[in-house]
Formats: sequence, C-alpha cells, structure tokens
Amino acid sequence: MSQPAITLTPDQVEALGRELDAIKQRVMADLGERDAAYIRRVIKTQRVLEIAGRVLLFAGIVPPAWLAGTAMLAVSKILDNMEIGHNVMHGQYDWMRDPSLCGRSFEWDTACPADQWRHSHNYLHHTHTNIVGMDRDIGYGILRMSERQRWHPYYLGNPIYAFLLMVLFQYGVALHELETERIRAGEISLADKRQTLEAIWRKTRRQLLRDYVAFPLLAGPFAPLVFAGNMSANLIRNVWSYIIIFCGHFPDGTQEFTIEETQDESRGMWYLRQILGSANLTGGRLFHLFSGNLSHQIEHHLFPDMPARRYAEIAPEIRQICARCGIPYNSGPVLRQFATVVRKIVRLALPPKSARPWAVRHEQRTAA
Repeated sequence: MSQPAITLTPDQVEALGRELDAIKQRVMADLGERDAAYIRRVIKTQRVLEIAGRVLLFAGIVPPAWLAGTAMLAVSKILDNMEIGHNVMHGQYDWMRDPSLCGRSFEWDTACPADQWRHSHNYLHHTHTNIVGMDRDIGYGILRMSERQRWHPYYLGNPIYAFLLMVLFQYGVALHELETERIRAGEISLADKRQTLEAIWRKTRRQLLRDYVAFPLLAGPFAPLVFAGNMSANLIRNVWSYIIIFCGHFPDGTQEFTIEETQDESRGMWYLRQILGSANLTGGRLFHLFSGNLSHQIEHHLFPDMPARRYAEIAPEIRQICARCGIPYNSGPVLRQFATVVRKIVRLALPPKSARPWAVRHEQRTAA
C-alpha cells in the first residue's frame, strides 16, 4: 500500500511539536481527583471480577456458572493487563504518589516480568517506535511485519507463527527480551540470556502454579473444570491483547522507518513518527476500557505517560491537527483493521515480487 507524501517543512514539523507539547502540558496540569478515582474504581472492579469469577468456577458443574466464571476471570485479566498494568507501568499515575500505583515497581498478572517489560516496551518500543532494527515490537523477533525486513525462507511460516503468538501471547511477550532474532543470527547465545530466562521462569512458574495447580486443587472434585476455566480465561486475554496491539501497530497505512531516516531526530519529528506509525480503533466506552485505551494508539504513542482515560478527550484535537497539517490519522473499526493485519501477515510471508519467478513470468506476459 503506497503511503501519502508528507509535505511539511522542518519549521512546520517543529511547530507541530510545540503544539503537541502544549496539549500534553495542559492535560497533565489538569490531573486530579477524578483521574485518581477512576483508576481506583477500575482496580476495585478488576478485583471483584476476579474473585467472583474464581468462586463461580468452583461451582462449574453447573454450565452457566462455569461460563460466567470464565468470562469474569477473562475480563479481570484483560483489565489487569490493559487498563491497569500496562498504563500504570508507563508511570501514568506516578503523580498520585501511591506506592501501589508506582510505575517503577508495579507487577502484573502475565508471564512477562515487569522489569523486562519496562525496558523492552517503555524504553525500546516507545523511544524507537517502528524503526526497523531497533524496535523489536516489529515482528516480536519471530514475524516479518515490514517490507523493510529482509525476507528469508523462514518467513514462509509467518501465518503459523502469528497464530501461535496470538494464542500464547503472554509468553511471546515474555520471550521478547530474549532477542531471539539475534540468537538466530549468531550474534549472541542463549547462555548470554541466562538471567533473563531465569526471571521469566520464576514469573511463569508462579502463574502456572496458581492457575493450574493451586486453584484446581482447592476445587477438589471440580479441579478439571477450574483448570479449564483458568486456561480459557488466559486464552481469551491472550487473543484479545494480541488483536488490540497488532491493530494499533500493523494495519494498512502504518509506516516503518530506517535507522538512517531517524538520525538527529528532533522532538517534532519524533511526534510525527509516532502518528505515522500508529493506528486507532473506533468503538464505545466499554471497548476503549477493555482495550486499555490502546484503541487510541496514536495518542498513546504521542503521550505514553499521560493517563490513558484522557486520550478520548484529546483525540478529536489530534485528528484536527493532523487534518490541518496533511498528516494521515489512521482510524477504523477493529474488524476492518484486523483484516488488513492478517492480510499483511500473509503477504509478507512471501518473498518480494522481484524475487518470485512466477511473478517475473506474469510481468513478462503482461508486458508482451
């Protein structure tokens, strides 16, 4: 898909940066009790859903109770990861000075240790967004998600790898810090990542013991039902998180960049790269809540440490600025965006057209 040309002058790009800085300063100065009450309310809701879900799973011999318990537990895990964990670890609520909401020490219910996430996501991804060779979120070390990534026969399995990453997403995120692409290239060995692996195993072991040993054993004869409910809740959370995150980064219209293109990047140019490399999802209030407000991925990439509940307020203003400056503002419903993501995964599994013998023969016949 061809990308629209951006015709902003360097002065206009810097003016864009100042305008976006002013929006952030205005919102951050307005933070207060309603923002604090909001996150505390979400945390309380998440905890109630988790407790109620686990209790209902213990009564899982009754099918409606099992379905309700699984759904509640899945929603609680989604809230824990998306609206609470992800956003708190960005430091969005550090201004509250509440130790339980400190972004530097918060831990979440997923296989990825929080300290590793803060490095691979908060630093690497948000600093080097969509820069091929620096942002490991482009393909998570296993997928080809950009034409700027050199094709290799390994990528013929792109659709299979993508499906496995979706259903096992929390583990894919946990292995993110292993730098598997560098291991495959022989730049480092698995032994070099021993401490990383040990931290992942400690975190994963605690989660496995809790969801698949401790709670099933507490259920006595209903252990298989509790085991299945916990597994289903984790699967639902994985698939949902994958869809939201991939729709925010890889649908048609999002752009990637080279290291050379982003050298000596100014603040305004960094802002421009965040907009061009992101996409939003349209939906109602509950949809935005369950997405962790990453349905406003453009605003999140612009202001990752701004409380995510504020993105909906500033999104119309950001869209207007983009329209005035001739910058595409990528937004659409989740099914449409995800369809283009799937199409990209399949298309990029194949070698570039110039390297396909059948494509060359087709072009020759067309020219004749």
